[in-house]
Amino acid sequence: MERVVIVGSGNLAEALAQAVARSGLQLVQLFARNAARGEAVAALAGTQWTADPARLADADIYLISVSDKAVGEVATALPLPAGAVVAHTAGSVPLDALPAHARRAVFYPLQTFTKGRSVDFSQIPLFLETDDSPLRPALEAFARRLSHTVVWADSACRAKVHLAAVFACNFVNHMYAVGEGIVRSAGLPFDVLKPLLAETAAKALDAASPADVQTGPAVRNDLPTMARHRALLAAAPRLENIYSIISNNIWEISKKI
Repeated sequence: MERVVIVGSGNLAEALAQAVARSGLQLVQLFARNAARGEAVAALAGTQWTADPARLADADIYLISVSDKAVGEVATALPLPAGAVVAHTAGSVPLDALPAHARRAVFYPLQTFTKGRSVDFSQIPLFLETDDSPLRPALEAFARRLSHTVVWADSACRAKVHLAAVFACNFVNHMYAVGEGIVRSAGLPFDVLKPLLAETAAKALDAASPADVQTGPAVRNDLPTMARHRALLAAAPRLENIYSIISNNIWEISKKI
């Protein structure tokens, strides 16, 4: 598989388009409904853009990188040439969201993507799935052109990976934002937290398990300190509830280690 069309113009589509272009594969077209974003992403990757299904280019594989809820609709609407492979890039969407008659696959990169921020795609784990057994060798060879780490995982496994990523990435970043709000309420900048965040991440990555390096009042079951924290959150009952739930969970997990 050499000729690639990417469908979509979001953050992942932007990163994927540039990775395909750098890999030596042929990114023949970017297909996207959003004209401004489609043209911009296509320009970054040095390819053509279209929003017209009648002008969809012939390719060996079509990578659908759109919102989860749009995957099935978009895949069904594409006038794919006979024999072409269609793959979506969503972690939580099952393989069978794609048309059953198609040579279908999943091509899920486990990473967070932000518009305008460059990532090294070769370091991103790619999770693959297909129900077309003869397609497996070609799909894996294609994936290895883009990443050093390729994992076969069915939809049930991939759903758990995606859930883990939500906890380990999305929720963690939200906690950074909550922490920022609290230090700013004390008249301090977010910068004062950055060394702490860097050390916390480094320890978690170096440890056999992040649970082994958990610190703080919850893992010590320091009830007086946690009571003072909850008092500070009295005006923000939702945050107080989150604080209590997470603290209890930390303590419960620590007792099992």
